Amino acid sequence: MTDTMQRIVLAARPVGEPKPSDFSLETCPIPSPGEGEILVRIIWLSLDPYMRGRMSDAKSYAQPVEIGTTMEGGAVGEVIASNNPGFSVGDFVNGPF
Repeated sequence: MTDTMQRIVLAARPVGEPKPSDFSLETCPIPSPGEGEILVRIIWLSLDPYMRGRMSDAKSYAQPVEIGTTMEGGAVGEVIASNNPGFSVGDFVNGPF
């Protein structure tokens, strides 16, 4: 396993249609899971309409994604490290990642 990962970061709040410059692709170290945590390799990420609303800082039912942080969405992934007794390496999980 490599010791780095890639993530899509919100670089700017889109004005009108989102454009490539509103995002950045970053390479960063893979974190180690803390007590009770798991590390998940994302296999499938859903690009849903609600993600557009989360790019705005306007009041909404969902918290906005902060500038400089990883875009989040519903995903399916495989547990690749676990410090949680409820999850084993190789388990498949889904949720907001």
